[in-house]
Amino acid sequence: MRKAPDMRFPGLLKLASLLTLLWLFGCAARPDRGATEKPLRLAFVTCAVEGKFFGPVKKGMNDAAAMMGVQCDFLGTEGVDVAAQAQMVRQAVADGYDGIAVNIIDPEAFDTVIQETIDQGVPVVGFNVDDHASPNARLSSVNQRLYDAGEALARHLAPHIPDGAHILMTMHDEGVSALEDRLAGEQAVLKAKNVRWTVIISGNDPVAGADVIAEALNAHPDIRVVLGTGQSDTEAAGRAIEEHFPDQGYFSAGFDMSPTTLRLIREGHIRCTVDQQPYIQGFYPVMQLVLYLRYGIMPSDIDAGAAIIDKTNVDQVMALSRQLYR
Repeated sequence: MRKAPDMRFPGLLKLASLLTLLWLFGCAARPDRGATEKPLRLAFVTCAVEGKFFGPVKKGMNDAAAMMGVQCDFLGTEGVDVAAQAQMVRQAVADGYDGIAVNIIDPEAFDTVIQETIDQGVPVVGFNVDDHASPNARLSSVNQRLYDAGEALARHLAPHIPDGAHILMTMHDEGVSALEDRLAGEQAVLKAKNVRWTVIISGNDPVAGADVIAEALNAHPDIRVVLGTGQSDTEAAGRAIEEHFPDQGYFSAGFDMSPTTLRLIREGHIRCTVDQQPYIQGFYPVMQLVLYLRYGIMPSDIDAGAAIIDKTNVDQVMALSRQLYR
């Protein structure tokens, strides 16, 4: 008797099927360009290039590059520096890259350089963070709809937050539009419950950020809820509750994933996090740039989603996270 397929990870099976089809498409559709012609070269230009968040992005980028037979390099600044990041886009053009994906973390700082790049015949798409609220020449973006995701998290948690409560809201950096948009979405929903908030910057190190958050909670003893906006501060909040306020009625929630965040969800210190599926933020920009450069197929925006990860599905996500798919 044939053994039934293992359906414990249906999402992984669907992803495997998708990747197989795309690999076959890449092999079948790629024209014969001659053995001596160099492959297309694509550059991703981001902030915080070594950030753990970008591990799945890099895997998605590399998987798509292998399928389509192109070269991709993941470049960027060590920390948030929009002027330096914009200059890296100019340098990528000078270095001869055929297409560029940009993490557009500021709604205005990249407008000029992206227009310059497009005018020189090098297509640009956005990834991870988009500039959708002001004019920008980028052809498309693959990213979470950040304000909407903030609203989604707040709606999910609203039944568990008392009317008129005082909560702590965190960002790991200032000046990052993604965090500001998520924060604004959270606040828009919670205003209806007359919730008031204190906002702090926790920093990009979740271990040090845990101390910053614990200090803020000690300074405001009426706060029992911490809502984050990014990976580092979400993990930091869970660490703070685990280390300083266990079993005292505190809970946190936020965005993105790390191994520690997933463990803290399983152990109940973080109630949930919102996954923006960074793997596809690396995968689809490569596909879009290659299809545009080879066949003139125009890129289009893709919403990376706002999936809730909590105790009900954290074990499955942990398994996929170890493989850098989540």
